[in-house]
Amino acid sequence: MARRAVTALAYAGAWLACSLAVTAVLFFSSSRAVELASHDAVVRPTMTGSAVLQTGPVLPDVRIKGTGRIGVNIRLDKTDAASTDELVRRYGYIAGQPDGQIAKVTDAVADMLGDAALRGAVVGLVPIAVWLLVGRARRREIASRLGPPQLVIALSVVVVLGISLWQPWTTDAERIADDEDWVSLQDFLGPQVPLPGGLEDVEVRGDVTTAQTRRLIESAVDTYDKSKVFYASVATEAATLDLRQPEEGDTVVAFVSDRHDNIGMDPVARAIADAAGAHAVYDGGDDTSSGKSWEAFSLDSVSEAFDGFDRWGVAGNHDQGSFVHDYLGDHGWKMLDGEVIEGPGGTTLLGVDDPRSSGLGSWRDETGLSFAEVEQRIADAACDSDTRVTTILVHDTNLGRTALARGCVDLVLGGHVHVRSGPDRVDGPDGQVGYSYTTGTTGGAAYAIAIGSKPRRDADVSLVTYRDGRPAGIQWVTVQPNGVFEVGIYEALTFPEAAPAG
Repeated sequence: MARRAVTALAYAGAWLACSLAVTAVLFFSSSRAVELASHDAVVRPTMTGSAVLQTGPVLPDVRIKGTGRIGVNIRLDKTDAASTDELVRRYGYIAGQPDGQIAKVTDAVADMLGDAALRGAVVGLVPIAVWLLVGRARRREIASRLGPPQLVIALSVVVVLGISLWQPWTTDAERIADDEDWVSLQDFLGPQVPLPGGLEDVEVRGDVTTAQTRRLIESAVDTYDKSKVFYASVATEAATLDLRQPEEGDTVVAFVSDRHDNIGMDPVARAIADAAGAHAVYDGGDDTSSGKSWEAFSLDSVSEAFDGFDRWGVAGNHDQGSFVHDYLGDHGWKMLDGEVIEGPGGTTLLGVDDPRSSGLGSWRDETGLSFAEVEQRIADAACDSDTRVTTILVHDTNLGRTALARGCVDLVLGGHVHVRSGPDRVDGPDGQVGYSYTTGTTGGAAYAIAIGSKPRRDADVSLVTYRDGRPAGIQWVTVQPNGVFEVGIYEALTFPEAAPAG
């Protein structure tokens, strides 16, 4: 028995050693294509412990020293920025709220490690399987015939195969990480430019010396500083707001809409949600300006900000195409598609993407539907439901007005117009009661894109409370462009004792 245990341990040790070696080789030779910082990008793991950002021929490369052994090399490729100035401003804004992009790179590295470990575990079984299949007698016969020349040849084959698998000549990590090529960001900009806190460990390639490049970097640093300082201070204050607290049995849902790429407001919205005791979030759409893949940074940001929350959403009219709907759906959001589903706090929820984008929920296969036709379809879906619909979540509340008029829903939520209104009571034909509520732009958007160092107009987050499976009240919070908060009163929603069937 002891001999078998020792043999099993020997096999396990051999498998583990082989698996780890193959995993390391595969991991450090792998790469992932991702959307990052409004670019197509390629992420490669390294052993430098630093994050290196290769920005291309115009801007200097950037390196951030880490504390561990695993680092990353990120090569930025195609972007649709119209100018270098616009691109640099984007960098500054995104750097001010980097959590979503950090999470994306971390997930990519974790996926590469998982894939490498799986393949390494399988490859590690091969030599053991060969050893067992050959058998003891055959192994002794082979060993008796092996001499030094054969051993040298066998070892050479193993080394060549290992190097071929590793392909060390394909990586340029050592050249990029050469300490002589890097200078601190402060030294690069010079003492006349005060460096904001948090950038002390940032380095750039020292061979980029043009005055124009320095001005671009100064602009990015200034944008980073303004954005980070403003939104960090606002998020800190949001955590101290005196908001209505949920009573026993209450479920509070934060409602954001029309962010239009303003990732700076995401931690503020989360802080407001936490201060109100919310554990779920609705997204009313228009997270982007055009629905393009370069705007994935905005979707990463809102997903990271509300990590741990139950999340439901629809796409808005600016979220053109299927990218936004599908991307959020792949990142933990329940994207509504015209079917009644279970909502927060034991409620029922119905919603659909705005028909002015190309996403039409369960009606996508039928092209060319007008706004009025989708409005009628969603009313029919609500009124034909076996259980009364608690909430219709849409980008524009006008999509729910027919359902309200027919008395088939308790609450219609939307955004779109960037101005808050409601809750407005609507009486149905047979004594039913419903409400329509439009939240203001969470991104503080004056135009189709709201990314900036502060909101361009009032930025809103609304808080919807449910009790006993029905809407109980709504409270709104506004952040003004100067960072001052305004908190609305909690408006209770009242309904008949028993809701008549729709």
